[in-house]
Amino acid sequence: MAKILVIRLSAIGDVAMTVPVIYSAAKANPQHTFTVLTQAFLIPVFMNRPANVDVIGINTKGAEKTLGGLLRFASALVNYEYDIVLDLHNVIRTMIIRSLFRIKGKNVYVVDKARKERKMLTARNHKVFKPLRPVIERYADVFRAAGLNYTEIFTSLYESRPADLSAMQEVAGEKRGKWIGIAPFAKHRGKIYPVDCMEQVVARLSEHEGYTIFLLGGRGYEEAVLEQWAFQYPRVKSIVGLYSLDNELALISQLDVLLCMDSANMHFASLVGTKVVSIWGATHPYAGFYGYHQDPDNVVQLDLPCRPCSVFGQKPCYRGDWACMAQVMPEMVIKKVKKVLD
Repeated sequence: MAKILVIRLSAIGDVAMTVPVIYSAAKANPQHTFTVLTQAFLIPVFMNRPANVDVIGINTKGAEKTLGGLLRFASALVNYEYDIVLDLHNVIRTMIIRSLFRIKGKNVYVVDKARKERKMLTARNHKVFKPLRPVIERYADVFRAAGLNYTEIFTSLYESRPADLSAMQEVAGEKRGKWIGIAPFAKHRGKIYPVDCMEQVVARLSEHEGYTIFLLGGRGYEEAVLEQWAFQYPRVKSIVGLYSLDNELALISQLDVLLCMDSANMHFASLVGTKVVSIWGATHPYAGFYGYHQDPDNVVQLDLPCRPCSVFGQKPCYRGDWACMAQVMPEMVIKKVKKVLD
């Protein structure tokens, strides 16, 4: 029996993508124990986990933000005597943590992030436009390199226990007709469909009496926009700030389709087996971050020679017009959503 530490600190979507791999590996290796180290606020994502999986939290925006805080945390972690360390993140913070384990003679295995290939895929000139190995497969490669059995068997966070829907009854009500989730925002501008265009999508879909639309987003500006849409259009409800993450996942599991960006919500939907229609701009599924077991035909994107220009969508548009998103017509999005629903 081995004690295995699995590290993935951020980002939200990337942590979500570890779930199918960790759960599959844990079930394939019941004689071992797996401890996941991630951001404390993301612990609820690892719900209904196998009995041999535990999760511990770190706060890199709080106590562990500084080098001193990180070293104190890592020094305490080393005392738990893990036999194997799997670094699925491979950034400065995880390099520091894994180095302490290496000093103690522990076996450490690190994900290959294919930085060179990603740079070639997003190059402005001499772009090498071909699909890279999916990130989930890269995670699985780390488990295989450690000599662990691995068979991909994950289907849903709720495969062993049904979603608890009680918390959502007051707002969502009983399900009638089709439920559509819309998550129109992302962390970076290069991954966000223009707000006025998405409003047209919401307005058109809300005209259908058989559809109920749930809007997902964050606090502040996003909340204000979504609450305005919910007020303005029939059968549209904003759930911003109403549910904890685990309850939001339960609601997503009941949707007939989720319309979103290349964002964490795409991965949340993938974890609960909900179909996704996703809009891609500066980024591209070829970079390997497409949702787990999602249908590639449900991607909305334009074939432009400049795409992709970024792996994560944070770079400014060198054309200056954000054509990759601005030229996606609302009719294209609506058609794709209705195709999935039909």
